[in-house]
Amino acid sequence: MEKRTLGTDLSVSPIGLGCMGMSEFYGPRDDDESLRVLARAVELGIDFFDTADMYGPHHNEALIGRFLARHKAPVRIATKFGIVRNPGEYERRLDNGADYARQACEASLRRLGVERIDLYYVHRIDPERPIEETIDGLARLVEAGKIARLGLCEVSADTLRRAHAVHPITAVQTEYSLWTRDVEREVLPTCRELGIGFVPYSPLGRGFLTGRFQEAAEFGDGDFRRHLPRFAEGAIDTNRRIADVIAEMAAKKGCSPAQLSLAWLLSKGPDIVPIPGTKQRRYLEENAAAAQITLSAEERQRLEAATARLPVVGERYTPEGMKGVNA
Repeated sequence: MEKRTLGTDLSVSPIGLGCMGMSEFYGPRDDDESLRVLARAVELGIDFFDTADMYGPHHNEALIGRFLARHKAPVRIATKFGIVRNPGEYERRLDNGADYARQACEASLRRLGVERIDLYYVHRIDPERPIEETIDGLARLVEAGKIARLGLCEVSADTLRRAHAVHPITAVQTEYSLWTRDVEREVLPTCRELGIGFVPYSPLGRGFLTGRFQEAAEFGDGDFRRHLPRFAEGAIDTNRRIADVIAEMAAKKGCSPAQLSLAWLLSKGPDIVPIPGTKQRRYLEENAAAAQITLSAEERQRLEAATARLPVVGERYTPEGMKGVNA
């Protein structure tokens, strides 16, 4: 795979791997299969793994640490801090304090088994704490050699500017896909003005844009999508029209809906590195192949126009999940 650069110097594969689902939120986990997925990702040229301390909590970082200990793969690791939650509970609080950041970083280093984290994100911004204070604390971790670069998640353009003025921000990670395009108004243009890379998470709409899901009843008890407003009965019927349009255009292009959705994101600029998540090798391979698909300007415009005219019903998260979003 050809490389893309986030910020000034973080060179990574054009498609990364979101690892959250290997630990929770999308049903039962299988560590042995997840380790095989990670190994296959490296074989395919994917060298950018995304995790967070709250995935599990802590299980996901430990899983990646197990993989790195066995394979010594040349992989760039991005992880996050700032969301604090108990195992088995969705309820969370936000902590962006410098002392907590240091403790969280050191714990992540231990679980990952690395000496330095390639990209360390503030997972959610605490609106009660000045962002300058948070970034100043993280800058000290950079000076100490514990992290190489800073990132922010789900941040507003104004907060991004203030943070970047304290210490260079390498990347912003926010949900971005054919049914979630809010970042195009202010955040993405600000990233480009400041030379900051952009990492879309949930680039396949939590699997919905692939056309795999037709009704809310398909999600099991351990799948948090069954509680999200966009997947609720009634909303999912309306939202399915977007997945249908993508499927129709993908068939004409000769690729899968997932590949078309990822190719669209890749076509939006060389500073964009989507991180589709999966815990199955067949979907990993399908996603990786999207890097070989090229969309013409006319194809991209047709796809954008066809999806933009359709309504999207429901918020991205429940009120609990929206804590710290666009802060």
